[in-house]
Amino acid sequence: MAEKHGDGRLVDPLGAAPSGIEDPSHTPPAAAAEERAKLRRGLGRVDVVLFLICTLVGLDTVGSVASYGGQAITWLLVLAVLFYIPSALLTAELGAAFPAEGGPYVWTRMAFGHYAGAVNNFLYWVSNPVWLGGPLAVTAVATVEGFYRNGEPLTGAGFYTFTFAFIWVGVASAVLSLRLGKWVPSLGALVRMVLLAFFTFSVVLYGIEHGVQGITAGDLAPSWSVFLALGPVLLFNYVGFDVASSAAEEMHDPQRDVPFGILRSGAVAIASYALPVLGILVVLPTSSVTGLSGFLDAIRAAFTVYGGHIAQDGTVTLTGAGRVLADIAAGGFIIALLTSAVPWLMGSDRALAVSGYDGAAPRWLGVLSPRFGTPVRVNLLSGAISSAVCVLAHELSGSAAKYFGAVLALTLSLTLLSYIGILPSALVLRRKYPNVPRPFRVPGGMPVLVACTVATVALLLLGAITLLYPGFATDWLAGANPDDALPEGWSGQRLAYTVTQVVPLVMFFLIGTGFYLSGRRTRRR
Repeated sequence: MAEKHGDGRLVDPLGAAPSGIEDPSHTPPAAAAEERAKLRRGLGRVDVVLFLICTLVGLDTVGSVASYGGQAITWLLVLAVLFYIPSALLTAELGAAFPAEGGPYVWTRMAFGHYAGAVNNFLYWVSNPVWLGGPLAVTAVATVEGFYRNGEPLTGAGFYTFTFAFIWVGVASAVLSLRLGKWVPSLGALVRMVLLAFFTFSVVLYGIEHGVQGITAGDLAPSWSVFLALGPVLLFNYVGFDVASSAAEEMHDPQRDVPFGILRSGAVAIASYALPVLGILVVLPTSSVTGLSGFLDAIRAAFTVYGGHIAQDGTVTLTGAGRVLADIAAGGFIIALLTSAVPWLMGSDRALAVSGYDGAAPRWLGVLSPRFGTPVRVNLLSGAISSAVCVLAHELSGSAAKYFGAVLALTLSLTLLSYIGILPSALVLRRKYPNVPRPFRVPGGMPVLVACTVATVALLLLGAITLLYPGFATDWLAGANPDDALPEGWSGQRLAYTVTQVVPLVMFFLIGTGFYLSGRRTRRR
């Protein structure tokens, strides 16, 4: 797809965008045309909305958010205004103006050049298979143990049978052509909405029957200490509007459907975070809410209205319909966990494949299946990494497990770092290609576009620093000791923990640089 640049030259979003880093006469590598010919359109407007709802609404962190009490609601809404809405507007403009396959990579490369695109895209991609094989798989196992095994742990063959099935069903969904694979995130979106609606209804019944935990104005009052701890988690929840644009050339009308999907799914997603957090807080005392099981504990408590009771010590016993409905809800929760990963795999794997045939990654990664039109090689690589992460998370113990957990936290924080390259592309490309048709533009002109860019980048940078250096700025913003924010097991080991963050981060940047260098031959062709 080509559009006119300000000086009259044609701009192909995949390759002919000039920048200060690459030659203004740059044209797409021959490999790009060869691989793009394999793409098949199969994503309509409703599909885009459901795809984005599944991407944006992740239930795995709801308990972590609710564990901060009433302030969770306050900061959830504040960051919705300061980050969520601005990032939605920026992505809607990018997706409408430059609807190219591999959208996030293409936008970054067009704005900042091949090298920046290669490194940023590697960070964008690598966190997703780690997320699937680490936090998502662990949370799914905890759900099975808590609801279907009465707390008995899954071990040995049982553990690996379940987790590998969990991982590779997700990978298989990404391998399928989008015409078929799209039904997995669509199912995930519907399961989320049904689960959250029924949970909300049950909380109302519970409140009528048993009363609720009170949330006072004082509980809602914001504090810097909670913002510095909770902000990165909310930012991680609030990114993902761009994922559908990685399949832009597989959509029927991306220039209209991407902005439509972003604006509709964004409103649903905010409500989908606020309602379960509020439900948890009115059912459970804040002191008993844990990050891993907070949402599931609230389901147990609320579902006692259908059968069961809560003992004075807080122990929940479900019987009859309450037990059956809770087991069904737990199954829906596992489906929601799995389908959280699927659209991210579909999007980030496509972005990596596009960088492969565009000369910003090894060429062998940039090959699409003639049968499915999907990046099967990258899909399999993601599955292998997820499986390895799952094995390491399960087998390592003691100090090895502590260090592995630190690297896992770093890998997930890379998502925020990658968006520091993606979102500012809207501002840069507005200046570089002002005459490219934009079916959707950030309203308010350049001042609002600049404000959205500054707000999102500042918050992403703060969130990434806080994840890499827990306790950052708490001494002068919150009056607390920064070392108190170190993860469990790292007390008094600030230097050692910092090394676990800096060394892998440098390694990831070097791998991204290696990807760029490996694409030199493709770029020359």
